[in-house]
Formats: sequence, structure tokens, C-alpha cells
Amino acid sequence: MDTVFDFFIDNIVFIGLFFIGWVFGRYNENDHLKRLDSTEKELGHIIVSTERFYQPIIADATQPVLVMGSVVIAQDYFKMIVARVLNVFGKNLTTYETLLDRARREAVIRMKLEAQFLGYNQVYGLRLEVTSINISGSMVEAIAYGTAVYTVGNPKIPPPLPL
Repeated sequence: MDTVFDFFIDNIVFIGLFFIGWVFGRYNENDHLKRLDSTEKELGHIIVSTERFYQPIIADATQPVLVMGSVVIAQDYFKMIVARVLNVFGKNLTTYETLLDRARREAVIRMKLEAQFLGYNQVYGLRLEVTSINISGSMVEAIAYGTAVYTVGNPKIPPPLPL
């Protein structure tokens, strides 16, 4: 019993810092997810389609333009430890799934913000690319790009073609 108590006493600073880092990392991730939700609602009027060959009814004197958004998001150190433990047991790495989800959503939001800034209301031909960056931890870069246009009337996105 003394050895367990001695272990905690000897490592109290490490355990305290670990706990504080875990709490702040979780808080920051939840805050980011809330901001993503609210921004996605605000930009909901900008229609996004993955159709490459879709030809919307473009307003007169409107030039289609390439818009893009990119982001680099790092995983916090404490989630990396959890992922390594789960990897040993062959489990799903849900900590990385949330990282990728946040990166993709943020990239699409930034692309929509650029389209809105330029005065466009629709982006078609959306493409997403995600790249892993392992310099001093686990980071991902997500890039979203597509063709922005200003459409007239009530633009309807056609259903995807059957494969």
C-alpha cells in the first residue's frame, strides 16, 4: 500500500499536469465543435454540391471562380496517448475520427466563407483532401475546394447519377 501512495506522491506534479491538459484539451475540442455547428447554420444558405459536371443556372455577368478553404488541426497529446493504447488492442481510433471530422468541417466552412465574401451563393464540384502531418505529434491538413457561382432563382441540386 505504501508503494502506491509513494508513487502518487512522487508523481503528483506529472499526474496533475496530465489531468489539467486533458481537461483543457477536451474543453477546447467541445468549444470548437460548438463553433462549427453555429457557423454551419449561419452559412447554410450557401449550397454545396459534389457534382463535377452540374451546370447551374448562373446569373448574368457572373464569372465562376475557384474557392478553397484549408486548415491544419493538431491532436492534443493526451488523446494521442489514448489512441496508442487503443491501437495496441486493435480498437477503433475514435480520437482520430473526431480530429478528421473537425478538420473537414472547418475546411468546408472556410471555403464557404470565401464564396460568401466574393458574393456567391453556391459551390459545386466540391473536393476534399486530407493529409497527415507528423512533425511533433499528430496533425492533419484538410483542404476543401470547388467552383463558386451565383445562381438565379431557387437552385436545386440534382440527385447523384446511379453507378
